[in-house]
Amino acid sequence: MPIMRQALDETDRRIVAVLLASPRAPWREVGRVLGLSERTVVRRAAPLYADGTLRATVVRNPACFPGLVPIALRIRCRPHQIRQVARALAGRGDTVWVDILGGGDEVSAVFFLDGPEARNALLLRDLPATDAVHSWTAHTLLRVFPTAFRWTAGLLSPEEADRLTPAPTTARPEPLDLDRTLIAALAEDGRSTYTELARRAGTTALTARRRLDALVRGQVLRLATEVDLALLGAHAEALLWINAQPGALQETAETVASHPQVRFTAATTGPANLLVAVAAADLDALYAFLVTVIGPLGGITAIDTTPLLATAKRTGLTRRSPGGGP
Repeated sequence: MPIMRQALDETDRRIVAVLLASPRAPWREVGRVLGLSERTVVRRAAPLYADGTLRATVVRNPACFPGLVPIALRIRCRPHQIRQVARALAGRGDTVWVDILGGGDEVSAVFFLDGPEARNALLLRDLPATDAVHSWTAHTLLRVFPTAFRWTAGLLSPEEADRLTPAPTTARPEPLDLDRTLIAALAEDGRSTYTELARRAGTTALTARRRLDALVRGQVLRLATEVDLALLGAHAEALLWINAQPGALQETAETVASHPQVRFTAATTGPANLLVAVAAADLDALYAFLVTVIGPLGGITAIDTTPLLATAKRTGLTRRSPGGGP
């Protein structure tokens, strides 16, 4: 098994920063943004995908898939068994994110469950039958807000970042039969060629390209590049469980989601009504985010900040430790 990188040089990090913001950017486009030749980009980026340091995928917007039940769980576990629990959750096909939280006795996981029966089986059968699990709280995701997450650690200049402005959003397209096949193919490899997508979906490359563009611009899908953010300088990731006044929830969520350090924002049910995932350079930068970004938002009444100790799964992809370990 190829060994993932434990460090990236400056040029590699700049290439990865572009691919975070534009996961399907052609090599020539990456080079144009950074002032590099296409050959240099290919020579550096292709090995990062080959050894699993970078992985491209796609994440569904649950609001666009009737019957899908999106839930975030905070699961309290026996500390000496928490890694086993995290690995078991990461191995499930219906988990999107799985993280071990700061106290070392709690796992956070986001599930996209296929209907109420799957939800009830998880909450009423699977979790109660797991000896390592003490208790849990469940938060249904009422609305997932598009985020502006573009962690660059200062690697891109403002001019370079401006060249990555995404295409404007459009109306949500009506579902088509080929969508399921396209999504499955993109989940395996978010950089599959249009020819490969067309072959999988039984259509033409032009149709596959137009359909993917419609799904992305309509916010049905979000293209994603999975990478250990520590390689780019983000050494302090945290989940924020926020209580916001109902009348201020929408504005608060939109304000937070627009911040470049925020990688996920959702309005939820449960003890907290807003879940935010943030990536910061270090603890001091996380403190600054809490004080200067969250602090001035008058609609917030309480916040529980939980640093991430380890990640077992991200954007639907099981995380593999540097060096090839599980």
